[in-house]
Amino acid sequence: MKAAAPHPEAPIGIFDSGVGGLTVARAVLDQLPGESVLYIGDTAHGPYGPLPIAKVRAQSLGVMDELVDSGVKALVIACNSASSAVLRDARERYTARYGIPVVEVIQPAVRRAVAATRSGRIGVIGTAATVGSRAYEDTFAAAPQLHVTSAACPRFVEFVERGITASPELIAAAEEYTAPLREQEVDTLVLGCTHYPLLTGVLSYVMGDSVTLVSSAEETAKDLFAALTRHGLLRDADASVGEHIFLSTGPADSFRRLARRFLGPEVAEVRQLDHVTETYPTGVIPQITDAMLAGATAPSTSSPPAASVPRAAAGGETT
Repeated sequence: MKAAAPHPEAPIGIFDSGVGGLTVARAVLDQLPGESVLYIGDTAHGPYGPLPIAKVRAQSLGVMDELVDSGVKALVIACNSASSAVLRDARERYTARYGIPVVEVIQPAVRRAVAATRSGRIGVIGTAATVGSRAYEDTFAAAPQLHVTSAACPRFVEFVERGITASPELIAAAEEYTAPLREQEVDTLVLGCTHYPLLTGVLSYVMGDSVTLVSSAEETAKDLFAALTRHGLLRDADASVGEHIFLSTGPADSFRRLARRFLGPEVAEVRQLDHVTETYPTGVIPQITDAMLAGATAPSTSSPPAASVPRAAAGGETT
């Protein structure tokens, strides 16, 4: 890894196992409109939820190494499974060594839930990896007066990655997964996966209007703003509008279709990476961020130079 001192004009690196992290990216773009974003959706290896913790840790660090090599000034782990598996290692590896702040999604969600609950009964839903790690219970331990009930929802990520956000099958799954939480009469539900805000309609329907749904996206963006401020890394307010680059380790066309649906027109183009940790140790990603720093347009993904994309699919933007 060849990390340099973070630069205020460099992009913010955001990653997730798929499109769920775009909910966090949306909040970042809304709250920090002048910043540039470099997003990686590791769809070739995700979802991370069913994977062993050791695999999640290794894959997450590999993706973050590539982002740091590319010159990002901050890292956002926009994935609960990755946050629970790798946060401490990431902060030692990138913040302590190189001064690159690392922001995650669990603490912000817990903070918001503590403020929102009226009865002290809080539910948490997440992937099997997140629930099994007990990361939320450990974080809530600072408020022992709360009663926290967790439930794994293993198929939710699958639904979202297929573009399904409403269907009878999805509603049936939601009713099954949340039954223990409704039995406990929780009044606040933490969406412990960044994919889950895309299922807000179904979850509100199943849980009822009296239950507050808590997503970490907005609070995570606030934490990012604070971290950039503390480290002196906020982009100049007079700078041009930030550039946003989206990369996927899986097929670019399907990622772009879902990303434009869930995030919007900011997803103008997507570059496909076959295996980010193998393919881009010194490849196209640094060239993209160099272009951002220079105020230039990133290389086109529709027809990248062959030499710039070693062993990667050059299938870029699709229409």
